[in-house]
Amino acid sequence: MIEVKKLTKRFGDFTALQDISLTVDDGSVYGLVGYNGAGKTTLLKNISGIYKPEDGEVLFDGENIFNNEKKKEELFFMPDDLYFGPYANMKKMADFYNGYYNRFDYSTFNRLVEAFGLDPKKRINGFSKGMQRQAEMVLALSTHPKLLLLDESFDGIDPQKRLLMKGLLKETIKDYGTSVIISSHNLQELENLCDHIGIINGKKISITGAVDELSYGKTKFRLAFAREFTLEEFSNIKCENLVKDGQLAMFTVSGNTDEAEEQIKLLAPAVTEKISLSLEEIFMQEMEGTDYDYKSILA
Repeated sequence: MIEVKKLTKRFGDFTALQDISLTVDDGSVYGLVGYNGAGKTTLLKNISGIYKPEDGEVLFDGENIFNNEKKKEELFFMPDDLYFGPYANMKKMADFYNGYYNRFDYSTFNRLVEAFGLDPKKRINGFSKGMQRQAEMVLALSTHPKLLLLDESFDGIDPQKRLLMKGLLKETIKDYGTSVIISSHNLQELENLCDHIGIINGKKISITGAVDELSYGKTKFRLAFAREFTLEEFSNIKCENLVKDGQLAMFTVSGNTDEAEEQIKLLAPAVTEKISLSLEEIFMQEMEGTDYDYKSILA
């Protein structure tokens, strides 16, 4: 189990993360979502023990991860900015990781190399970006990690290999109880893979929870009226993002909608439309706040 407790990370006067808390159970896939620069990579580097937080802590099976070499042997961090030695090939990298990870399995490595169609004797720096990510995934899964941290790891991967990677991740989780934390700015990439999602916004986790709960946790209402109305009439409805467009009203309701629907009936709309928000809509609603003046930008 991974427990991040009230973690704050600063770089000089800049606060990158503030009061972050989350829990990832064994065999769970936690998707970390946010715009580029939101702090996803910084959080993963704290969880992996590369960075030491100024406040709070990261516990891996109850032990603090920072400077804990024994626990670090049980995790694999696959960064966005991959690095391989100038003349390294996959065979040399396998030998390197075998010297550090006591669960490194050459038979798994060989099967994965064949599945991805990679040449283990070819220089990795000669691979395309997508092939380099595949090579690192092969090495990561060959260590049979208890915790796997993936930073934008599907970026640049073609659809067929992406499906292969996701299938192998699911099999690894089933066979070894591996916990996975995967970051992305693309929520659609994670929606069918993760069982929990956390959205980073403003240096904090603004929303976190099970995918099923988040999918059905917010409901959008569209009301059409055959009369003029004012926004003040909605004061008894606990809603968010209330917008009036002519004789149409739109808003969202969090959690149970029974109370809101009773209040809606009192307003007597001509038409009521009720839609569960998708995860992408929840993400966009949570991250909104930038109102671009396109005309002035292009002037």
